[in-house]
Amino acid sequence: MQRNARTRDSLSGSMTPTLVLLFGGVLLGALDIAIVGPALPAIAAELSLDSRQTSAIFTIYILFSLLGAPLLASWSDRFGRRRLYIGCLVLFGLGSAVVASAASPLWLLAGRALQAFGAGGTLPVASAVIADRYPVEQRGRALGLIGAVFGFAFVLGPLIGGLLLQWSWRWLFVVNLPFVVVLVALSAAWLDDAAQVREGRSDIAGMAALAIGLAALTVGASRFELSEGGLFAIGVGGLIAFAVAGTALVLFRLAEQRAREPLVSPQLLDSGQMRIVGLLAIATGLVEASMVFLPTLAVRALDVTASRASFMLLPLIVALIAGSLLAGRVLDRIGPRPVIQAGMLCTTAGLLLFALLPLGTASFYASGLAVGLGLAALLGAPLRYVALREGGAAGRGASQGLLTICLSSGRLFGASLTGGMAASAAAVTGYRRSMLLIAVACGIALLATPWLRNETSEIMRR
Repeated sequence: MQRNARTRDSLSGSMTPTLVLLFGGVLLGALDIAIVGPALPAIAAELSLDSRQTSAIFTIYILFSLLGAPLLASWSDRFGRRRLYIGCLVLFGLGSAVVASAASPLWLLAGRALQAFGAGGTLPVASAVIADRYPVEQRGRALGLIGAVFGFAFVLGPLIGGLLLQWSWRWLFVVNLPFVVVLVALSAAWLDDAAQVREGRSDIAGMAALAIGLAALTVGASRFELSEGGLFAIGVGGLIAFAVAGTALVLFRLAEQRAREPLVSPQLLDSGQMRIVGLLAIATGLVEASMVFLPTLAVRALDVTASRASFMLLPLIVALIAGSLLAGRVLDRIGPRPVIQAGMLCTTAGLLLFALLPLGTASFYASGLAVGLGLAALLGAPLRYVALREGGAAGRGASQGLLTICLSSGRLFGASLTGGMAASAAAVTGYRRSMLLIAVACGIALLATPWLRNETSEIMRR
């Protein structure tokens, strides 16, 4: 049964059917980042993938989810939330089917790209639906659950992956299909098109410029390395890639100014508050990417098995889940600025512990706990809370898309940076030096937080 667009849901201590539906789609997309890790050796062996192609299974997913986020979120402002959310789920399902039936590396990567493009839209569209459906004083709690969903996905993903690998790696993607069917049926019944449907043309030029810029940025980041003296260096190829990225992003900005229906509103790009949020989101994405390499760091530095290294992430994950729920509740009372500042402080401290202290089991757990608590205050509600405020009622989807661009840009850059640094020196040294660089980036982002407006839900209601 469809609801009137003006109908509001309410959080009364438990998940509403709308939240279950929205976070079901977000969870599917998040799981397909974490679930594929245990399957990489089996996929590489069956399809004869080299190391570059194996790495691309991750990179292409992040890149295309990043490209899908702003386009699909912007379309949800134009064509309505329900049809776009359903479209995101259908694209994800089609991509899962392509990957599950892949007979070649190209087929596999094409399926991952299709999966990611659909998954990229689920989170910003879901966030916009929350803004449509929930009163302002409850949005912080609802958005805070998003961080918990991602933490849950990183716990559940490797476990499901290990279980399904007993039969075949293809089952990791086949299992998505019945869930997609159920979520599409429930979306058609429960969601409405609260956004005003309007006509317009797609911003193809902006999307092309953004895609080129982000791809070049990824290549440039992968060229960072440690010299023999322990200094940071980058080759000519990296400098060229960064020049291409800079040029493409300038062209993207010009395209958005001229487009009738821009991918990202120029008003959002000109907003001082959104620029601060974008800087914080890029720093957060850098941290997320560096955490992917923690199991490898534990294996290399602490001489533990891969299985035990995965379990050593549990303090970080538990802190991320519990902290996300707490941050959402506190946010509604004290506003986003102190929550974001506390999160960035914890994150920076944890990274510095990883980078500078003698690495042992105790310091590994302590560092992971600090980073988990810090990410909890950044990934869930606070940044999305500010973005929704700046986007306004007509641009909620677009504001979430811009935020997701910044988060995913940080993830792309962080993954390429950390991988390149580790490949250019002793792996442990490379990982720790990259975390030091990312800690510096977080410190710079922290310096911008005093300029964030700290409007609580009570002020916003007025």
